[in-house]
Amino acid sequence: MSPEIISILALVAIFAIATALPINMGALAFVAAFLVGTLAVGLSTDDIIAGFPGGLVLTLIGVTYLFAIAQNNGTVDLLVRGAVKLVAGRVAFIPWVMFAVTAVLTAIGALSPAAVAIIAPIALGFAAKHRINPLLMGMMVVHGAQGGGFSPISVYGVTVNGIVDDNDLPGSPLTIFLASLLFNLAIAVVLFLVFGGRQLMGRRVGDEVEAEERALAGTGDRSSVVRGHGTAASADTDTRTDTRTVRAGVTAEQVLTLVGLVTLAVLALAFDLDIGFVSITIATVLALFSAARHKGAVMQISWSTVLLIAGVLTFVFVLQEAGTISYVGEGVTALGSPLLVALLLAYIGAVVSAFASSTAIIGVAISLAVPFLLAGEIGAVGVVAALAVASTIVDVSPFSTNGALVLANAQDIDRDRFYKQMLGYSGVVVAVGPLVAWLVFVVPGWM
Repeated sequence: MSPEIISILALVAIFAIATALPINMGALAFVAAFLVGTLAVGLSTDDIIAGFPGGLVLTLIGVTYLFAIAQNNGTVDLLVRGAVKLVAGRVAFIPWVMFAVTAVLTAIGALSPAAVAIIAPIALGFAAKHRINPLLMGMMVVHGAQGGGFSPISVYGVTVNGIVDDNDLPGSPLTIFLASLLFNLAIAVVLFLVFGGRQLMGRRVGDEVEAEERALAGTGDRSSVVRGHGTAASADTDTRTDTRTVRAGVTAEQVLTLVGLVTLAVLALAFDLDIGFVSITIATVLALFSAARHKGAVMQISWSTVLLIAGVLTFVFVLQEAGTISYVGEGVTALGSPLLVALLLAYIGAVVSAFASSTAIIGVAISLAVPFLLAGEIGAVGVVAALAVASTIVDVSPFSTNGALVLANAQDIDRDRFYKQMLGYSGVVVAVGPLVAWLVFVVPGWM
């Protein structure tokens, strides 16, 4: 049996076991990477360890450590209150604010994971505080990042347009950008309607507190008025989620934390420094100023998520070394029908990108499509748009950098249950997204 087939069977086994038994999929993936890599692919253990996603692991640790400190000292609450004030307390607008901010960040050139790493903790903090579905909020952030991700000055945009130019294909940078933006915006609308957005309409911050106060009037028990709205911040920063009654001042530590978050954004977005190193550096500096308060922040790092992502991506590296992706791609392009090949390449891009680098997969998918695109039998711009969209909308997967950041920063939830919700949602996106992108962007060019 060929290494490609063995690696595919191992991947299926990993999912089957992790679904049936309460075993971290990352641990299973490490075992599969070791066994398949050494026995079937001929890799040494050093070769396999070279595929360990150290950069992503550092990012997850650094970002969750930093925002654990920001949560503990009340800075996240402060940012949430600012977001509430921006939309005049209308809860339903907050997910759209998060979508728009991340879209703007990536559109002006920020790396998608960097934008999500900065916005997701704030967005999910608000979701926990104001009873918004965390899946809705987290996915709005990711789709916002992907929506702006193909502007002509963004990383994705430059990559795609460069491949198109290098292969003398017809191109339209604006079309690619708008295709991704509108596609992700449409998904966001569906998300909002399906995952509780309609129930948020008409709600204002503080409404639930007032309702509880009225219900408890005369009982003398006011302890549950703030139930579900507290954070790890100290009790003296009780906000009760009603901005009309909040009078808490801003502490020096919160100011320092805000300076740290701004520094993180500037260094990561403007100077393209590694967000993992920058975030853990800032977190450590903040911890130095209040070591006793933040001694437990390290325990708030999402270690189970780190294990999950590290294991799966290490096994994906083994898949790549085994030639599995090229094996499947070459089999698809040999089919001959441009319309069918475009659809299957969109699905390959989606499935692989859910576990691997979207930027790399976009390049592979478009490169595989070049021969039949040059023949002029099908619209090149539409195919490129479909492949670009299909390969990036799946970054909602908990195994992608963006999805992992959402999973790691979700608050006050059953993490295993939330992981399965994310996995289910990303499965729907992988199953339906490429088909819709193909129908919207490719089929009209064929007809």
